[in-house]
Amino acid sequence: MKDFFTALAITSTLVLTQACASQVKSGETPNSNATTVSNANPHAGHKMGNSQTPKAEKNPHSSHNIENSHDEHSGYSKLEPANATAKLTVADKITLNTPVPIVIEVQDNNGKAIANFDQFQEKLMHLIVVSDDLQSFNHIHPTYKGNGRFEVQANFPHPGNYSLFSDYKVAGKAEQVSVLKAEVPGNSPTAPKIDLATTKTFYNTKANLKLSQPIIKTGQEVHLIFNLQDAASNQPLKDLKPYLGERGHLVILKQSSPLTQADYIHAHAMKNTPAAEVHFITSFPKPGKYKMWGQFNRNERIITADFWVDVQ
Repeated sequence: MKDFFTALAITSTLVLTQACASQVKSGETPNSNATTVSNANPHAGHKMGNSQTPKAEKNPHSSHNIENSHDEHSGYSKLEPANATAKLTVADKITLNTPVPIVIEVQDNNGKAIANFDQFQEKLMHLIVVSDDLQSFNHIHPTYKGNGRFEVQANFPHPGNYSLFSDYKVAGKAEQVSVLKAEVPGNSPTAPKIDLATTKTFYNTKANLKLSQPIIKTGQEVHLIFNLQDAASNQPLKDLKPYLGERGHLVILKQSSPLTQADYIHAHAMKNTPAAEVHFITSFPKPGKYKMWGQFNRNERIITADFWVDVQ
C-alpha cells in the first residue's frame, strides 16, 4: 500500500481467564514499510460491540460459553502478560462511509513479528472502532494473514478522531488490548446531548436497562440487566441466539479525551438467565459518564443497544 501513516500504539495487558483456546501459527506475509512508536502500559483494564445491524457470523463452536465465576467477571488471570506491541497502518486519505483497508501488525518488544495466537470468543482478534466522541461504534474481526499481520476493512462515518481497541491473545499469554489512533480530516459533528434514558428501541428490538442499584458507585460491583422485547408486540424475545459463543457482549467506554485503554471495559454475559434477559457484572474504576454497547444475536441479526450511565 502507499500513502499510509502509522498511529501510536499504546499496549497493555488484559488479564482475563479464557477457556478452550486454540493456537494458530503464522504463514508468510508481505512486508510493510510502515513504522510505529509504542508505549507499554502495565495497567490492566477490562475488555468489547456496532451501531449498525450486521448479520451474525456463523461458527460451529457457537455453543461454547465462558463459565460464570467471580474471577472471570472481575477480569483476573494467572497468565503472564505478552507485552506485545500492535502497529496500525491505514490509508492517509480516508473517504467517509467507504470501506478503508486496515493492517494491524503485532510484534514483541524487539520489533519481531509474533506468529502464534490463541483464539478467544471464537476469534483471533476483536477490533472495536469508536469515535472519540463515542457517537460511532463498530465491532469487527480482522483476518489473520500470518506472521503477526491482521487485515480488515472499516468504515469511518464522520470526520474526527477515532480510537481502535485491538483485542488479541498471544499464544499462552494473557489477553491484551492495544489502543490505536486514526484521524479523519474535516469538521467533527456536534456531539448530541447525553441521553440517560433506560428504555430505547433499536431496529425491531426494545431494550430496557436495569441496574442492581439506583446509584452506581466507583469500584463497586454492579449487575447490569438488558431486558429485551419485540418492539412491535412488547413481548419478551424468543429468538435470541449465542453471539461469539456467549449470550451477549458488552463494551463500556468512559467519556474521556483522549480515550485510553484504562477507559475500556468488557463484561461477559452470565449464563442461565431468563430467556429474554442478558445479564452482566462489572465495576467502574473512576467517576464520570460511561457509554455502554450491548450486542445480541436476534435470529442471525446483531442488535447493538447503547446506553449512558453516570458513575459517582
